[in-house]
Amino acid sequence: MSTHLKEPSLKDLTKKNYGKLNPQQHQPLQDLTKPHIDSFNALIHGGLQRAIQTIPPLEFALPNGDRVMFKMLDAHISRPSVDPNNKFAQTLKVYPAECRERGVSYLGGLNISMLWKLNGRVQDTVEKKIADIPVMVKSDVCNLKGLSPEQLVQKGEEAEEMGGYFICNGIEKIIRMLIMQRRNFPTCIVRPSWKNRGHQYTEYGVSLRSVGDDNIGVTNVLHYLSNGMATLCFSHQKEMFFVPVIFILKGLHNVTDKFIYDQLIRGKEHDSFYKGCVIAMLRHALSENLTSQKAVLKYIGQLFRVKLRLPEWYSDKLVGEFMLRHSVCVHLENNVDKFNLLIYMTRKLYAFAKGECAAENADNPMFQELLLGGQLYGMILKEKCQDWMVSVKSSIERIAKNYKEQEFLLTVSTLSDALRHTTNLSRSMEYFMASGTVVSRSGLGLMQATGLTVVADKLNFFRYISHFRCVHRGSFFSEMRTTAVRKLLPEAWGFLCPVHTPDGSPCGLLNHLTALAGAVTTHHGNSHLADLLFAMGTTPCHAPAMGPMSQCFTVFLDGRILGYIHEDIAQSVEKRLRVMKVKGLNKVPPMSEICLVPKTKFASQYPGLYIFTSTARMIRPVWNLASDCKEWIGTFEQVYMDICVTSAEAKQGVTTHKELSEVSMLSTVAQFTPFSDFNQSPRNMYQCQMGKQTMGTPLHAIDHRSDNKLYKLQTPQSPIVRPVMYDHYNVDNYPLGTNAIVAVMSYTGYDMEDAMILNKSSFERGFAHASVYKSQIIDLRGKGNHGRYNQPVEVFGCLPDNSDFVGGYLTKDGFPHIGTFLQKGRPFYSVINVQTGQARTVTYMLDEPAYIQQIKALGDNTGTQELCQVCVMLRVKRNPIIGDKFSSRHGQKGVCSMMWPVENMPFTESGMTPDILFNPHGYPSRMTIGMMIESMAGKSGALHGICHDASPFQFSEEEPAIDYFGKLLVKAGYNYYGTEI
Repeated sequence: MSTHLKEPSLKDLTKKNYGKLNPQQHQPLQDLTKPHIDSFNALIHGGLQRAIQTIPPLEFALPNGDRVMFKMLDAHISRPSVDPNNKFAQTLKVYPAECRERGVSYLGGLNISMLWKLNGRVQDTVEKKIADIPVMVKSDVCNLKGLSPEQLVQKGEEAEEMGGYFICNGIEKIIRMLIMQRRNFPTCIVRPSWKNRGHQYTEYGVSLRSVGDDNIGVTNVLHYLSNGMATLCFSHQKEMFFVPVIFILKGLHNVTDKFIYDQLIRGKEHDSFYKGCVIAMLRHALSENLTSQKAVLKYIGQLFRVKLRLPEWYSDKLVGEFMLRHSVCVHLENNVDKFNLLIYMTRKLYAFAKGECAAENADNPMFQELLLGGQLYGMILKEKCQDWMVSVKSSIERIAKNYKEQEFLLTVSTLSDALRHTTNLSRSMEYFMASGTVVSRSGLGLMQATGLTVVADKLNFFRYISHFRCVHRGSFFSEMRTTAVRKLLPEAWGFLCPVHTPDGSPCGLLNHLTALAGAVTTHHGNSHLADLLFAMGTTPCHAPAMGPMSQCFTVFLDGRILGYIHEDIAQSVEKRLRVMKVKGLNKVPPMSEICLVPKTKFASQYPGLYIFTSTARMIRPVWNLASDCKEWIGTFEQVYMDICVTSAEAKQGVTTHKELSEVSMLSTVAQFTPFSDFNQSPRNMYQCQMGKQTMGTPLHAIDHRSDNKLYKLQTPQSPIVRPVMYDHYNVDNYPLGTNAIVAVMSYTGYDMEDAMILNKSSFERGFAHASVYKSQIIDLRGKGNHGRYNQPVEVFGCLPDNSDFVGGYLTKDGFPHIGTFLQKGRPFYSVINVQTGQARTVTYMLDEPAYIQQIKALGDNTGTQELCQVCVMLRVKRNPIIGDKFSSRHGQKGVCSMMWPVENMPFTESGMTPDILFNPHGYPSRMTIGMMIESMAGKSGALHGICHDASPFQFSEEEPAIDYFGKLLVKAGYNYYGTEI
């Protein structure tokens, strides 16, 4: 997307082949769900395998003394297919439309590969399908992948099907994107509640959210104590532990105390207070007799053995190593890298506590990232696989109880028998998808366990696409009394929309990504980037620096301290890396972040050269003026850039980048508001919400849906005046709302602010008429309706002598005719008892009259039972009534207070009457000037006459208002189809 979007003319519109499918899907619509689909594809293509391989081996002893070890090697997800016992399926593939109609889940097989050893010897590799788990629609394991619009329609889907959701029990569910702390970056935080953690604890700390290949976060906090010490806090199985950081440093690296001292005071040799604190911490370790790495690991192992539940044959040293490997800086595999990072965090903590660097706000998007749907899905799936391994162990121990201690031997056949009685992993994943609740032993590093999935309800097009763009701060913060979390900071420019957020309790917590923003979903290896940095002048941590440490920058690459670079060449290295990133040279990832935080005379951010290539970061495109091409930037580096909105704002030698569009800070839904810059800002926020409540055309494949409730406007209309983005996204394919002639005037006593009067004649001609589609599933497989061989006792149908099929209301199949008008008490359907041969008629019990729109026969999963499940779609009239809310596209809402006959309506000289009388008292407090401009630009004789005396706009007879505003529309970049200019 760019500012150079082609605006269609009237001639182009007449050439459009409405009703004919395009050969390819519309790419801007597909990009709206791209972060969701790409994150799930990243899980499929290597992400799940890497996460599974991080599961620690499960070791235990059998009653006969044999030692067993299970190690998960691999896991992959297969495409959804029919049950092997199905006898009637014409194809093995299962498509989402079928799952929606039948009210079942869209599931693919989870296949694992597990190695098992007995007494240290490899016995066999088990390859088995252990579950059927939900699969994301339009992902690489979905059967819709790669289909053209014509093929999608043949499969019962929308021509512009975007995917990005799961189908659970026939309902479309989306995993919400959550805002999390930026991974693998130590952040200086002031938190007064930390004082309650113990004696001498202060509000100063450095927080690190360490995230490995499995995307599970482990938070390490380095606390500053009032006595000058530093303590590291880490968690395990939702329990927090506090250990002096000097103990962790000595346990990670087998070096002398002198080496640790030199590393800690490097660059601060003249700071006597800091040197005294380091010496005091080293003396504290000596007082505990922890003089070597082995002694420290043994000490830690003795303390934490009871918490880890490791085999009893593990020594204290191995337990200590296990604890440091899985609880401290888990994103780093090398203990030396962990040692260097903790050294860096300690130096940063003391600089922060002394006031040498500023605090870093955890609510700032600069220090945040997104937890994407595919990543959360993989985190939960990994833990469920780990629980499945534990259930295999429990099953083996349960079988062993039937034998004497020396008689039981674990063989391949015994293991196969044990695998039949393991936990139901399918049910666990479906429960998460259906309820949005995570049941986890470790907590997965999340601050909330509920509300993680939402229903992608298709009320209208705006509401549907906004589900895929929303990002949530977390339900935890909605209970906090402070409003600091809800504030929109300048750093959010271009990433989070300032307009599109709901009012009420979720205000500021539920935000939306801008139309151009996205998220990094794949992680590129950074080993070649490290070699490139070394070649450009970076010295490794273990080598002598190019100068005094006070004149060097720390090079930080994806949570790893790579080395140091001299300040004389740091800026040139940063610029060269950016050119390589933009031009695609030397394999520098185009989605990486490169930021040099300079040294200042004030207490600002801790200096260094920071490079990020990891996943889940928010990114957006801008125009790089130096390279004259597009560049993807992140939230961290944007703060240190100078970006102009238009070319007129650019300053020579200062401005580095330019926005691709003047509305790049708005979300997709916010960009659909015409003349938003003329509206009072709250009106734009209200419009984003009310636009998602409007009746329209939510979808085209109504015949292939079984939604509980769908709303459809009978005669939607394309707006006369629309922003450029309206055509860019082809919103006319899913129109919502209708055009109306509005007269602004008070009428008798109905002059409350939000009151409006509807023209009764317009109503009778079909103005704003709509229908509600309700689906009712009738299942005869209920409790007590099973006979021999699990066949149903009752089946649908009418007896031949059943009063001419119940007075002509029902067919011989037991259902009403299509189009039948149902009222309460009329026959709905009939069933026959196959054992007694008697018929039973069920009457329609709803108070709301309805028409029979469609009747669909649904089978069971295996395709072996007789017809016992039917979906009846009802169509209910939903026409305007008194009390309904109407709204313009500017957040100007009004409630229908009465319907007035056309004879009593005001009329123009040409005899035209308005559809709606709106009260003028609703304008002054809201200042919706944009609505007045749009109204004046409409092709209406009544409004043409009003414009001559309208204030503050004055027009002459030579240039009437309609032509004046038509020219303004085109000049402002809006498409105008009201009249030829």
